[in-house]
Amino acid sequence: MEIKGAKVIIRDKRIEDAWNEYDWRVDVELSELDAAPPITMGFDEFCKIFNSQFNYPTPWSKRMSIDTLEGLYIGNCMYYDIDTVNKEAEIGIMIGNRDYWGQGYGFDVMVTLIDHIFSSSSLKRLYLHTLEWNERARCCFEKVGMNIVKTVRRSGFDFYLMDMTRNLWEEKRDEKLRLRSDLSGPNYTSSIT
Repeated sequence: MEIKGAKVIIRDKRIEDAWNEYDWRVDVELSELDAAPPITMGFDEFCKIFNSQFNYPTPWSKRMSIDTLEGLYIGNCMYYDIDTVNKEAEIGIMIGNRDYWGQGYGFDVMVTLIDHIFSSSSLKRLYLHTLEWNERARCCFEKVGMNIVKTVRRSGFDFYLMDMTRNLWEEKRDEKLRLRSDLSGPNYTSSIT
């Protein structure tokens, strides 16, 4: 699978993604942004777990990689806890390569991912949890059109629960796709700090 945005290609994970993903998962700052401790296992052990995702995929979770249009692997996105009864799923994104922060890549990934999910599935609601203090992420999600539903405390952290319904996406889709196409201009800089 490959889904092209204005600045990114969202694609299936590959075995060769393991090293970058490991590097990002041991990174203290990136782990903090994900409200998780950095992993402490060695690379070989990590590779065994990483490879098992290919051997034993789960139908309630879709994990994908994010490449630039030039083919550089810069992060991950996913939708998971896919609930086919209530027709909803949680989404997540991580731009692991700091060189691509603040340039609209996160916004492009979110618009591309949301549009893909609502276009190719029967899901009616997408939601996410973002740390209360992570203003950059919250601003990105709000720019995409997600709304804060409430504050949630989990594992000692305060999160905003944010969501987007299919109906809301259909109302905002053209506007968001137009904003996304503006990202490919040569002088684009993000308004999200």
